[in-house]
Amino acid sequence: MKGHTAAGVAIGVALDGISNHLALPLEAARDHLRPTATSKMQFTMMHMVARTVPRLGRNTRLFPRLALRTTALSVRHVPLTPSIRHFSAPANLTGRPFLPLDNYPARHIGPNPSEAKQMLAAIGYDSMDAFVRDTVPDSIRVDPLAVSEHSIPALSESELLNRAEDIANMNEKKRSFIGMGYWNAVVPQVILRNIIENPSWYTPYTPYQPEIAQGRLESLINYQTMVASLTGLPIANASLLDEGTAAAEAMVMAFAHHGQKRNTFVVDQGVSPQSMAVLRTRAAGFGIRLVVGDVANLIGSGETRQIGNETVQLSDLAGVLVQYPDINGSIKNFSSLTRHLKSVSSGPAPLLACATELLALAVLTPPGELGFDIALGSSARFGVPVGYGGPHAAFFSVSEALKRKMPGRLVGRSRDATGRPAYRLALQTREQHIRREKATSNICTSQALLANVAAMYAVWHGAEGVRAIAERVLGMCAVLRGIIKTIDGMKVVNASGHFFDTLTIDAGSAQKAAKVHTEAAKRAYNLRVVDERTVGVTFDESVTEQELAEIASCFLIAGGKGPVAVHDLAQYIKAEIIQDPESPAPAHAPEAHPPTSDLLQSIPADLRRTSKILTQPVFNTHHSETELLRYIHALQEKDLSLTHAMIPLGSCTMKLNASAAMRPLTWPEFGGVHPFVQDGVKGWKVIIDELSRDLCTITGFAACSLQPNSGAAGEYAGLSVIRAYHASRGEEHRDICLIPASAHGTNPASAVMAGMKVVPVKNLPNGNLDLDDLREKAIKHKDRLGAFMITYPSTYGVFEPGVQEACKIIHDNGGQVYLDGESRLICLWTSIDSGGAGANLNAQIGLTNPAECGGDVCHLNLHKTFAIPHGGGGPGVGPICVASHLAPFLPSHPIITTGGSKAIEAVASAPYGSASVLLISWAYIKMLGGQGLSDASKLALLNANYIAHRLAGHYSLKYKNDKGRVAHELLIDLAEFEKKAGLKVMDFAKRLQDYGFHPPTCSWPISTAMLIEPTESESLHEIDRFCEAMIQIRKEVEDIISGAQPRDNNLIKNAPHPMSVIVSSEEEWNRPYSRAAAAYPLPWLKQRKFWPTVGRVDDGAWSSDLGEFADGLILFAAYGDVNLVCECPSVDELAEQGL
Repeated sequence: MKGHTAAGVAIGVALDGISNHLALPLEAARDHLRPTATSKMQFTMMHMVARTVPRLGRNTRLFPRLALRTTALSVRHVPLTPSIRHFSAPANLTGRPFLPLDNYPARHIGPNPSEAKQMLAAIGYDSMDAFVRDTVPDSIRVDPLAVSEHSIPALSESELLNRAEDIANMNEKKRSFIGMGYWNAVVPQVILRNIIENPSWYTPYTPYQPEIAQGRLESLINYQTMVASLTGLPIANASLLDEGTAAAEAMVMAFAHHGQKRNTFVVDQGVSPQSMAVLRTRAAGFGIRLVVGDVANLIGSGETRQIGNETVQLSDLAGVLVQYPDINGSIKNFSSLTRHLKSVSSGPAPLLACATELLALAVLTPPGELGFDIALGSSARFGVPVGYGGPHAAFFSVSEALKRKMPGRLVGRSRDATGRPAYRLALQTREQHIRREKATSNICTSQALLANVAAMYAVWHGAEGVRAIAERVLGMCAVLRGIIKTIDGMKVVNASGHFFDTLTIDAGSAQKAAKVHTEAAKRAYNLRVVDERTVGVTFDESVTEQELAEIASCFLIAGGKGPVAVHDLAQYIKAEIIQDPESPAPAHAPEAHPPTSDLLQSIPADLRRTSKILTQPVFNTHHSETELLRYIHALQEKDLSLTHAMIPLGSCTMKLNASAAMRPLTWPEFGGVHPFVQDGVKGWKVIIDELSRDLCTITGFAACSLQPNSGAAGEYAGLSVIRAYHASRGEEHRDICLIPASAHGTNPASAVMAGMKVVPVKNLPNGNLDLDDLREKAIKHKDRLGAFMITYPSTYGVFEPGVQEACKIIHDNGGQVYLDGESRLICLWTSIDSGGAGANLNAQIGLTNPAECGGDVCHLNLHKTFAIPHGGGGPGVGPICVASHLAPFLPSHPIITTGGSKAIEAVASAPYGSASVLLISWAYIKMLGGQGLSDASKLALLNANYIAHRLAGHYSLKYKNDKGRVAHELLIDLAEFEKKAGLKVMDFAKRLQDYGFHPPTCSWPISTAMLIEPTESESLHEIDRFCEAMIQIRKEVEDIISGAQPRDNNLIKNAPHPMSVIVSSEEEWNRPYSRAAAAYPLPWLKQRKFWPTVGRVDDGAWSSDLGEFADGLILFAAYGDVNLVCECPSVDELAEQGL
């Protein structure tokens, strides 16, 4: 005990700090450190760590540089005593007073210890441990040390940022000119500051409640308009995950378009290798025959065509995909191909898809004018950093005839209850939550935040600005081509010598090519290695004249000539960029911009764009920073985000997105790294390895892949791994996937995509899985049983018993278990709001894990449990963790080595998916530490059970365990009120908007219920506000039941009440209640109120017009679906509306 006694002085000195940090009185702080009879001391030395005061590598990070560093003994408290103490940050018991006090757990977790004790008492417990025992079955509990400060030590916020900076500096500071679908982008500072770094834009959820999401919906319709304008196709969606995924969606769309009766899809050899890999993975699941070769060979006579070594029957041709410009920068005119295939096909013509690039389309003839049915690609170079591969918004546009077949979300113009224009998500009957196993796409998360950035980039630059950027890039390429022509033995090998931003250069020999790369390395440049003698160079808007001269010098020196200086470029500009004497340089061209070209030497004459782009007023108005700043803020003021109130969507886990965790996201040391750089990325490797290791610690699994860039992609990847595992054992026939009937729609859709056949399993009346039915079906299909998908805790918000028995049944019959630890939910039908089908790992950390439950593979939504912001509908990350026997099958990549020894092919374009946002989850885990993560799960459980307690007696709690407990979310059933008061779930949701809250998940997993998840981040004050709102609405329901308010004209049926309605004239106010009752039903709303900006948006009337059915329900035919408009208004339309 001498050491403890000697430490007593230091302990005493630190008591005041501990008291403040733990939000405990001084005496309670002493109690935490007082010796006990059994343990002698109540604290345990876990490890020694070096701690630092906040410091700075550059003055753009935190504060001016502080050189002071101190080393301290970090004493960590292991047992939770008293057990209601919900955070266990370092006590830092030391004689040195200047240690970091910015420990994160106390800032992340909403209720403080006193409030947690109060909440426990309210639900009948005197300790957190007793509460957890009644909530989580003992049979699946894990050792508390499995996820602890020993396994994942916590860092303070300043320590985290210091460490992130050190890791960032491990990445070599090189500029990449590799291209291949990834470019450096110049992010306008007004967009960086006011969208990317603005929680009003990055914390909202997907805009399924349009009345409180009009800002993002307007921005997304700007995005759709931008894509439609540039691609020349009329209907564009609101983004997909990446270009490779978009290509795969086009292929499967073509397959479905022909009733899955045509089996061949031809891909041009100029398509990028990463898209090729994603296509192969997806084709395998659907049994599509993928043929790669020169698509020009499809032009000919007769029924058959020879593509490479394979024969293609036109009658079996579902579709074709080309790249324009292609991977090597060549520009080809495909109009002859499209005309030919549409004229010679017997029956419906194959669908023709074009992977392209938006900036190039400012000067190239758009795909729609060339005869393509589909255009797709990445919008990354419109203001989004390369970020080691993502996230980036993929675009996808189609002809009018294909609008109901298109995957992904689509924003359309509709109207509200007063007839005013409003935006909403349209044609949702296309999506997987409706079509389930009949779906051919499992798309759920998109890339909304990045789509908004791209849209604002187009708004900022406008048509002239975008074209000027395109011409500048084109001009630089032309100058380098001119210089290459002067070097003996070197030549540009782009087809017919045409190009936009990429040159592929034959260096003349392997030695010269190596010399080019050596010279580039001296200048800290990365060029593309095409093959041993061929070099690729891609230009973008960020390239300077100095860099152009230095790149040219690399080739000149390798060719035996001297370097070129910036002032020498003028002669090449004059020689290579031919000025049209009839068309002087436009006034908008910057001074450094080369003369406007007639593009004769780079773009074929018949492929120069003549049609106008971005003609709508929104793209020609906001070109000053003042105007764009005001436009951005005008939009964000229409949207409810976490900056306004809790978003209790079950189970989307709309938790705090830590500001400190968001900081490294925009650092150029991380954001400027190309995903195909082979070396010099040590910092990124550290982030990826540490995050993977921590996720394995948390889940109990052996290996992890971070490649899937959404939860649905994670499902698909995990099931594909299971299929590959069976195939490796000679059991390819194991293709039956058992899925509970209550599962989210992505589950059966993902199973079909992985090549499986879905067999549903019943649920019991109490919501639990019917183990007898599972056993019966597992035995029946034991010879073909491949997998079982189960969400845990269940989609009904309960840790149901028997999960280990269920997994054993599957294993005993030859199957593997996919445990959906983080599934998603989008709306059940067109009027219904969304949450997540279960961000369920948030209820498990440190208490149980998927491996302990019996799973073989799970996916995680990092944008839920691990605090990546939702971004209004993306980005997301859906990594998979697997048991050791599945590790060899984790996804590979065609360029960067990833995955196992028997890896499946890629499921995303980039080797590590949406890599840049991995930094957020890495930081979140490091700042909370193991104990903080476990405490967060306990408080998530407590908050949900406290809400269940407060709403008891007002609403019917649908499901709970035998102890009366729910997990991290709760399901309240509103069915009784339809009969008593004529109210449906959506009526309650719209009225809750008047109280300033985003509604919970509506009508899922049962159609008459709301699923509520508060997360651990919400304070007791905010949770009580929500409960008071729900209780007050219940009182308003009673007025309808009693007859005090009419069933068809009341506070709830007419909700929400925007300000325009509240301030309407007396003649217009025809309602049997006061304006005050509508707008301020509770006193605190007068101090803080969020106003919906439109009335209830028209979701249509019950109709079978759309011809779509789900579970026997006839879906809505909404005004915005029947009268589909997916572009922002033109000048004439604005004039007609008086705007």
